Amino acid sequence: MRKGKKHQHNTGSQATGNGNVKRQGEPESRKKQKLVEIHQALNSDPVDIETLRTAAISEGGLLTNDIRRKVWPKLLSVNVYNLPAKPSKDAREGHKDYNQVLLDVRRSMRRFPKGMRTDQREVLQEQLTDIILDVLRRNPQLHYYQGYHDIVVTFLLVVGERMAIAMVETLSNHHLRDFMDPTMDSTKHILNYLMPILEEVDPELHCFMLRAEVGTIFALSWLITWYGHVLSEFRHVLRLYDFFLASHPLMAIYFAAVIVLHREEEVKTCECDMASVHHLLSQIPQDLPYEDLIVRAQRLFLRYPPALLAKRAALQSRKSIAISSFKDFQLATLQQRPDAVLRRQLHRGPAAAPPGLPGEAPPTAASQLVKVAVWGISATLGAAALAVAQTAMEWAPDFLLQMF
Repeated sequence: MRKGKKHQHNTGSQATGNGNVKRQGEPESRKKQKLVEIHQALNSDPVDIETLRTAAISEGGLLTNDIRRKVWPKLLSVNVYNLPAKPSKDAREGHKDYNQVLLDVRRSMRRFPKGMRTDQREVLQEQLTDIILDVLRRNPQLHYYQGYHDIVVTFLLVVGERMAIAMVETLSNHHLRDFMDPTMDSTKHILNYLMPILEEVDPELHCFMLRAEVGTIFALSWLITWYGHVLSEFRHVLRLYDFFLASHPLMAIYFAAVIVLHREEEVKTCECDMASVHHLLSQIPQDLPYEDLIVRAQRLFLRYPPALLAKRAALQSRKSIAISSFKDFQLATLQQRPDAVLRRQLHRGPAAAPPGLPGEAPPTAASQLVKVAVWGISATLGAAALAVAQTAMEWAPDFLLQMF
């Protein structure tokens, strides 16, 4: 994982409800430079994944949902010109998880933007149900867990139904794989990394939590939903998804550690018993200094990598599928073609792929989402033009996929 560039902190940040970040006091030139770097990385052949990871991790993340629609698929090695077909409603019939998925999706109203019309939300909830069941149907080795829908809805809202299927399927077979076993043993194994991190950084805090016998269950919902279930503001969820998509699968547990470390004084001053400490830690603050915590989590990962922590006796009893497959997954992302090349291959057929590089099978219905991109106007035209293109895309991913 390439370490992101560290920027000086400014006076704070604002964000629109759709996740677009506007930083107070941040020079426009810095944002423009980041846009240029992302644009160049996306158009390099092969795509410059390391630069995209750095952009996603560094301060402000990927800035807008329009950029996320272009970068997130690359971080997961998803070809936007070879997306799965929209799920058939017949796929729901007889699925063993249908009733539980339906219940969870119906309870997910707060995950949709405030002010959204009821009929619009109901359409999205139907799509959310279809995405989850389609991924599970195509991957029988994956098992549904409560909280999975909190991850899926984030991708649905940003990239639309068909691209969400492709991205969630890849994510479920890699970053989320340990959570999707038939039992929670692998999930507990990942949670077990939390205490060794705390012990390395703050032995006193670690000792306090051991005396309280609080365990790590307070962080379960954080981990398995990538914090989507516990954060009230969508912009914060998006910022963390930028970070996690560009990082090691265990980064979410390192982020849990820095949240606990950030609240060290609160923890140490509460009653040293399980009920008190669990209640305190399970109520996650909504005003966390996210950029600072991201930097700190990344530093802890580099200083105490999973391989070092895994030497602990408690972590040797089980092997993580996500961890063991991550290196190969990272290497596979380095050989992606830019979207302009993929688009030409789509029109010319798979024979047009140059020798030595993997060809891409054409889809039955191509998505040319990238045509309606900020890159069509160029990052150098300024914030006004960028805002026009960005606004046109914010709520139309599915509509665009159907047009092309």
